[in-house]
Amino acid sequence: MSIEIDILNGSASWAKVKPLFDLVWTPEVLARSGDVDWANPDLRVLIENENRQIISHVGLYFRDGLWNGRKARLAGVGGVTTHPDHRRKGYASVALDAAIQTIRHHEAIDFVLLVCDDEKMSFYAARKWQPFGGVLIVEQNGQQVKFDVMKPMIFDMAMRPRTGTIDLCGLPW
Repeated sequence: MSIEIDILNGSASWAKVKPLFDLVWTPEVLARSGDVDWANPDLRVLIENENRQIISHVGLYFRDGLWNGRKARLAGVGGVTTHPDHRRKGYASVALDAAIQTIRHHEAIDFVLLVCDDEKMSFYAARKWQPFGGVLIVEQNGQQVKFDVMKPMIFDMAMRPRTGTIDLCGLPW
């Protein structure tokens, strides 16, 4: 099986990924994460199969934030999604690798952050992501609030935060 990896503008490529999101992110799945207002990605990593069907997706986010009150250039990974018929074949890992490579080439990033459910932490840990044991602050309804719906994990770049406070200075991804 051959695949193609594309890195596309986040907003412009929404129509391409919407069918995959509608399939995977059902109302029941979305209800588990509560009523969260999420950011839209700046870029998307898309994996297509030979039939030009999107089978895996990773959203990429770039933002200035804070770690313990110190300015930090953040990258985010979110919306990691693989078509149910194509899971456990390594596509999410390929998409994550492409995402990290894109982040490395994008600009000087201090660290990469994602949030995930407890059951996904081992998947990311096997790919060099580290749990963040501190507090994550995000924007919700125009206010800065503690985000505890999911667990934050860090992919190290110039900084290696493990504790303290990270303020995304905007919506979560």
